[in-house]
Amino acid sequence: MLELRKDIFADERDDNLKEIGKGTQRQDMLGHVTGTSSYFNDHKLQGMLHLKVVRSTQAHARIRRIDTAEAERSAGVRRIIRGTDVPVNLNTLLSLINFGKDDEPSLAVDKVRYKGEPIVAVVADSEREAFEAVAKVKVDYEPLPAVFDVEDALKPGAPVVNETYPKNTFTYHETYDHQKLRFGDADAALATADHVLEQRYQMSPIEHAPTETNGAIAAPDTNGRYVVYTSTQALFFSVDTCAKILDVPSNTFHFIGGTVGGGFGGKVDTLTEPLAILGAMLTGRPVRYVFGREEEMQYGPPRGAERIFIKDGVMRDGRVVARKIRCYFDSGAYTRLSSYAAVKCAAHLPGPYTIPNVYGDVYCVFTNRTPATAMRGFGVTAMDFAIECQMDKLAHLINMDPMEFRILNAYRDGDMKAHRREAKNTALIECVQVAAEKAKWPLREEFKRASSRKDGGGSRAVIPPTPTDSSRARPTAPVQQRTSYDRLPPTVTREPPHEPPPPPPPSPRPAAPSHGAARFSSVFGTRRR
Repeated sequence: MLELRKDIFADERDDNLKEIGKGTQRQDMLGHVTGTSSYFNDHKLQGMLHLKVVRSTQAHARIRRIDTAEAERSAGVRRIIRGTDVPVNLNTLLSLINFGKDDEPSLAVDKVRYKGEPIVAVVADSEREAFEAVAKVKVDYEPLPAVFDVEDALKPGAPVVNETYPKNTFTYHETYDHQKLRFGDADAALATADHVLEQRYQMSPIEHAPTETNGAIAAPDTNGRYVVYTSTQALFFSVDTCAKILDVPSNTFHFIGGTVGGGFGGKVDTLTEPLAILGAMLTGRPVRYVFGREEEMQYGPPRGAERIFIKDGVMRDGRVVARKIRCYFDSGAYTRLSSYAAVKCAAHLPGPYTIPNVYGDVYCVFTNRTPATAMRGFGVTAMDFAIECQMDKLAHLINMDPMEFRILNAYRDGDMKAHRREAKNTALIECVQVAAEKAKWPLREEFKRASSRKDGGGSRAVIPPTPTDSSRARPTAPVQQRTSYDRLPPTVTREPPHEPPPPPPPSPRPAAPSHGAARFSSVFGTRRR
């Protein structure tokens, strides 16, 4: 029996992988099965008011006028809140770590940029009275051209979605409109490859659909403080975000998280807490703001849609010699976390494979759709899906077993990654071998004997010459065979791939380039605890 490598986390946990089949009890199981687990919405405070919001019916429009007169006279209404009542109305979550510009209002003032954007908040004695007052608010719109496709948003003359980013792309380091990765000369390698395969992959937005919707209850406490019961997944982010939006010290708040009734990344954005607290500040009473199911499904932030183009060059013996990737993240109307998703995506290229020539462009694009957010591995999950689909197609194209194809191209210890970091503690080969064994998938002996601890480094550890985009001379492509996936490969006698030659003595490693860019752990390999 092959064993997975466990040394990478040896100093952090006892990773014995022996829980399957055991009756180990989760710490929170008893409360869940008996119905006694405490959630934020279980707090029923005396005199509690209810907050609901007026949402845009337009995907992109200028707000001419907001008429709240009838709503203010509605039964049970205690307060109408507009964007001008919010102390610091513009915010973006990652501004707390100096990443990005404030671009999203808590309540829209002059424009709306997606259908469902909050415009006015109503605080009333009951949910029903709040809903009735919301229905009486009249908003006069001047419709504007909208754009819903990431590539259309980048075309000349496209409607500007978010004036903070007038080119409809997030700006990195106040200079660059996308994340860029260059390693070797992908164009030259593609020109000499035996086969070139280019494919397009499209992922749709995905709603998290938690059983418990987003929500918070805020109540005045002693000494001018406020206690906040919330379902947030990011308690400290929420505290600091509320302090910034409401322009008060963070110790003004006592946040209590408790049990989250499903999150998966969809409760990171601090959507309900600022308005609930502001309502409590303006009325002096507890205020509850909870998304309805329709709000959660239609206007809650989804996993962002991604469009990925992959162009690979592969040799007949199975070696992938070049990979070009162009990826577009649909951020929706505002940044939220999509800018970080693009960073994670670029850090993941070209997947867990040693490819000597890699070219990647990853864009965070604004459209008039609901702003996207985190969801389980966002920035990596969709790219992994696209890459692994591509690997299956490449294996089919050259008539090679897909398991063996992955073993042949997998990282080995000592290989140079496209981000100019040495691969360590790699284990894809062993993972594939174990999966094949469990599935009774036949592998040839040379692939059963392969190991991630040998045949790496050496020539595979050298950083190749990499032309810059500005000085790149386009190579003249020789006559070659270009094959699309839709065309069946020719029938050939299956031959084992060539064994890699013995690795030469390691070449001296060139010094890492010095630059002044901010170092993000996911890109530069810094380990965080």
